[in-house]
Amino acid sequence: MNLKTILGLALGILGLAAGIFVPIEGLGLPAQITLGIFIFAAVFWIMEPIPIYATSMLVILLQVMLLSSQGFIFSVRTAPLAETRVAENGALVVPASALGEGGEVYLNKSNKSLAKVVPTSVEAVGEGKVALRGKGLDGEALVIADPQHRSISAGANSYSDFYGTLASPIIMLFLGGFALAAAAVKFGLDRSLTRVLLSPFGKRPAMVCLGLMICTATLSAFMSNTATTAMMMTVVLPIVGSIAPGDPFRKCVALAIPVAANIGGIATPIGTPPNAIALAALKESGINISFSTWMVMAVPFTIALLVFAWWMLLVLFKPEAEQLEVKLSGSFDKSAKAIAAYLIFAATVLLWVTEKLHGISTTMVAFLPIAILPALGVLDKKDIRGFSWEVLWLVAGGISLGLSLKSTGLAVWLIGLVSWSSLGALGVVIVFGVVGYLVANLISHTVSATMIMPLAITVGAALASVGGFNLAASIVSITAIISIAMVLPISTPPNAIAMATGIIETKDMAKVGVVVGVAGVALAIVFGLVYWPLIVR
Repeated sequence: MNLKTILGLALGILGLAAGIFVPIEGLGLPAQITLGIFIFAAVFWIMEPIPIYATSMLVILLQVMLLSSQGFIFSVRTAPLAETRVAENGALVVPASALGEGGEVYLNKSNKSLAKVVPTSVEAVGEGKVALRGKGLDGEALVIADPQHRSISAGANSYSDFYGTLASPIIMLFLGGFALAAAAVKFGLDRSLTRVLLSPFGKRPAMVCLGLMICTATLSAFMSNTATTAMMMTVVLPIVGSIAPGDPFRKCVALAIPVAANIGGIATPIGTPPNAIALAALKESGINISFSTWMVMAVPFTIALLVFAWWMLLVLFKPEAEQLEVKLSGSFDKSAKAIAAYLIFAATVLLWVTEKLHGISTTMVAFLPIAILPALGVLDKKDIRGFSWEVLWLVAGGISLGLSLKSTGLAVWLIGLVSWSSLGALGVVIVFGVVGYLVANLISHTVSATMIMPLAITVGAALASVGGFNLAASIVSITAIISIAMVLPISTPPNAIAMATGIIETKDMAKVGVVVGVAGVALAIVFGLVYWPLIVR
């Protein structure tokens, strides 16, 4: 166990304990526990003493045990019961102190769950007692003595709410994307599309680079950025091999793939996990963005940034050769299972982009490939085992943490520490965007979005309630900014794959990442203020 691991474990556990046990004015016990879990998760996600997906599972475990209404602290089992008796007239006599402010009483049901009952009649019978009539108010009723007990006042989530994040609609959307990507790779649809898309671009270096970036971005919009980069690198390496060793264009081509993969993932809801995290956060705030609406918003941004990145790569790494040797061979797989994969892929994407016409939600459509591809034998258990399940766990942990941030009031308390209204819409997007961009260059984009999105949503919702702030447009801006963080080899898996080729150096990647990143941040802010508010309200 190295020093970083030991330090990460110590700081995370210390943060959990401090958040829970150090009294903070204005925070109740549920919020303090949530703060401790939030600090614990942030430290573990950043320092990675254990795998980041394992941290997400620990987050859900801590919430179930410490924050749920069935857990150790807020369970109704811990609430004291009132002494009761049944009067001769059948009314239930209880201490008057068991009545809540609205005249209600709380019952501990046989399954240890909480039930709120408003009596149909309340009659004082002396000695601090009242006689109650109403449904469930009989001799078997277990009346809680203190209506202010923490099991009642905490407003805790059920443990099933936390478990439910593992199968939330956004998780299903991503799982559907994984199924489509697995089928595409298995039957060579990705390579066949690359051949088709590259063929019109000829052999001029600048056009070949543009073609490679368009292919990569297109595939990355529907497949994992990592898988797309790994596949495209097998296409690129022979091209690089045909370029003279001293030609800067070698670096241009090698960098074009990860840059395009990172940018292309922004285009669709399934392109990259931060998109799904943003959609889940918006959904919790009552804002639903369809697959097609996201594309209408994100595709123009993706195209604009992709063109800028292409131009910048050619400026920084100007090609010396006038022609390149690009060999494209092969054909589409025409087997029955391959054709089934093509049809399911096309049908799913078509249903996604036409949601407004048929009204079937994107997340419902996502279950089509999950169910049909294995049923037809297109995907087998080996393919399913190959899904990036750890990504789903990571995203679920973030969604679950967001539930407690909202329900315990911690998010409201945190945003109250800063006068966000004085910053205005632009200031809020810049603050969260820049923080997200800086953090995402050092740790996983998914982790960055997981930590930042719940707070950004809470701040945005508070500002939107007083008018003049477009919550959806601002969140999409912040999400896009997080996705374009690609300065270092560790910033994204596509960057690491490109570095592993040995063609480029860290300084080359940093130079491109900074320029494209700064331009992307500015472009996302402009789109968020000018274009995206025209599409989502």
